[in-house]
Amino acid sequence: MLAASPMRAAERSVTSTLLTPPTDAGKVSLVMVDRRTGKLVRALSGGEAAAPAKFTAPPEHIQKLVEQSARAHNLDPLLVQSVMQVESNYNHYAVSPKGAEGLMQLMPQTARTLGVSNSFDPAQNIEAGVKYLEYLKSIYSDDRLALAAYNAGPKAVEKYKQVPPYAETQNYVTEVGRRYQTAKRSEAAKAAKTSSPLPLTMGAAAPPPEQHPKLEQSTDENGRLVLKTVSR
Repeated sequence: MLAASPMRAAERSVTSTLLTPPTDAGKVSLVMVDRRTGKLVRALSGGEAAAPAKFTAPPEHIQKLVEQSARAHNLDPLLVQSVMQVESNYNHYAVSPKGAEGLMQLMPQTARTLGVSNSFDPAQNIEAGVKYLEYLKSIYSDDRLALAAYNAGPKAVEKYKQVPPYAETQNYVTEVGRRYQTAKRSEAAKAAKTSSPLPLTMGAAAPPPEQHPKLEQSTDENGRLVLKTVSR
């Protein structure tokens, strides 16, 4: 039984990167060494990083991992991608000030419970995050409650019997839901475009001409013209 959420409401994930120094005003860049991997990891403190306004698909190799894990655990890959975008914006080195790690922002205790040895390994992180989300969806019939539990923890959802009245958690549920709906509309539009009939263009085979009976002319004994139809 899992009892710990990947992140508490006050432990909002912050996107970080080793390649581009943070430029957000009023924030402090923290560089730490992950004890399990030995890698340097940068995190931001002093505020939240702004999440992208729209849903964007992850890099292809991340998308393949999401598809594989999501299908194996009966989750919509678009939902997993929406969660991941809000959590880390697809940065597998993201670390929150409270220690949530990787693409799906797993807290170390949750990661260990789920058998993760390296939270910065995309394959392990995604598989564990998807398992945890599947577990929460099995508890709550409402996807909003499952998302709230992913953010604030199951105990908070059990306490209030609804999305907890935390501004951060309510915003998180809204942001994931907004991206998820945008992603589904985009996929539906692509499917409709693919299945629509192609218009007739130059070079396409023209419809066959209409077939009319052949007329045969003759004259009768009185010299009058007689027309008869003949099968082709």
